[in-house]
Amino acid sequence: MNTHSAGRKGSVFLLSGGLLFFAVSCRAEEKFTNSDCLDCHTDPSNTRMVKGRAAPLALFNTNQFTASVHAGLLCVDCHEGIKDLVHDTPLPPVSCGSCHENAATEYAESVHGIAAAAKVRESPRCVDCHSEHRTESFKGAASLSISADVCSKCHASERINTKFNLPADRVKTFFESYHGLAGSYGSTLAANCASCHGYHKILPSTDTRSTIHRTNLVATCGKCHPGANENFSLSKIHVDLGADQNGNGVGNQINWWVRKIYLILIIGTIGGMFLHNFLLLVKKVKAHLRSSGRPILRMNLGQRWQHAVLAVSFIALAITGFSLKFPDSWPAKLMGSSEPFRRWSHRGAGVMLLLVGLYHIIYLVVSKDGRRLVVDFLPVKKDLADIVGTVRWLVGLRKEKPQIGRFGYTEKMEYWAVVWGTIIMGVTGLVVWFKMEVTQWLPRWAVDVALTIHYYEAILACLAIIVWHFYHVMFDPDVYPVNLACWDGKVSEHWQKEEHPLGVIVTENKNPAPPTHDKP
Repeated sequence: MNTHSAGRKGSVFLLSGGLLFFAVSCRAEEKFTNSDCLDCHTDPSNTRMVKGRAAPLALFNTNQFTASVHAGLLCVDCHEGIKDLVHDTPLPPVSCGSCHENAATEYAESVHGIAAAAKVRESPRCVDCHSEHRTESFKGAASLSISADVCSKCHASERINTKFNLPADRVKTFFESYHGLAGSYGSTLAANCASCHGYHKILPSTDTRSTIHRTNLVATCGKCHPGANENFSLSKIHVDLGADQNGNGVGNQINWWVRKIYLILIIGTIGGMFLHNFLLLVKKVKAHLRSSGRPILRMNLGQRWQHAVLAVSFIALAITGFSLKFPDSWPAKLMGSSEPFRRWSHRGAGVMLLLVGLYHIIYLVVSKDGRRLVVDFLPVKKDLADIVGTVRWLVGLRKEKPQIGRFGYTEKMEYWAVVWGTIIMGVTGLVVWFKMEVTQWLPRWAVDVALTIHYYEAILACLAIIVWHFYHVMFDPDVYPVNLACWDGKVSEHWQKEEHPLGVIVTENKNPAPPTHDKP
């Protein structure tokens, strides 16, 4: 009985001790919650001692973590070995393999893992590809995100490619290939880097286990191209069309020569066609200008110069402005890689536009032709009737087109739109240009609003010019390919009678003549 009683007491003691240890452990786990960690790691004022000096704590981005695939985990699930919440020594690196054992094994066998084991500084770790606290899973990810946002971060680096003797053009040639172009334009099925090279177990092409080894290419290509054979699999993905003619393989050399022959053929053929038609156009334009069929003066010399400067400055502003907004666009690339050059070219064109606008105001005030121009451009009641009448004529509810004076509603809309646009673009452009001075008097958001207005007003102006102005002065069959009044100021009697029958006619000798129309 005594022995049995002693055994029972021992069991109770062990059970009680076990329960106490479990309770203490649970209490310890409760202490290491995410909120406890974040109390320090979200406060920028907190520091820790590093080599005897206070250093800022690593701040934690909660928004990134909540959007990651690890959002349901605790900090201590990854950062093991925390014995006290207050710790000055850095935590050991996170061991992803404790949860992702298969991926860690494959990574260890890859060129990346071998380099990491050798403590090569540039070797990518898990967090370099999957991000750190914003841990991403690439299952179902867009093709472009893997190639552009993951692999290209290292393989587009000239320093890394040089150090490890890697081909320097792999990213460039991939994005010039069908797969790269398809991914860039939103395809979710196009192959990316990982589709051919794998992801965790990436091996060099010389390794027989590599997915891009010659003996494995048929199977690799066959994943996306059922029925792929050896000839198909030997096609190049990273093809540099500009490579030297002495490239490896007969196919590369033939391809180089075919490309060169076609480039010569295209330049010679199309260049010859262009030169022929350009010279023909020059001949016909000269003959047209010498003909007597355009005796009516529409624009005097001063007005033509103002129009020319306005057109040049507007086009320059459009090209340089959109090049600044979209530095990767082809107009920006044509202007070179210098952002200051694009910026100052834009500002120079803006100053030109404002100066011609100022000159135009002076012209309107001091010259007789200018004052007459203002009167003729003022909206009148007849313009509204002309709009209604023209719409009815266009849809077939009226047999005859309304009779228009010197300037109809189309020209008046354009003129006042230019006045409005010049003021808006000038004011907002100056605000953005001199933002440091402006913010001495206005809040910073005023500059942001001015920039938004400047951008969308530019879109509105460019579209209006293309859709409205270009039709009336270029694509209208009566003036195609261009209304030459912008060059020599003259129009034909037919055009005058058709478009502005009520306008006062000025011939080359500047003597006004009565309108040439059949009806008063």
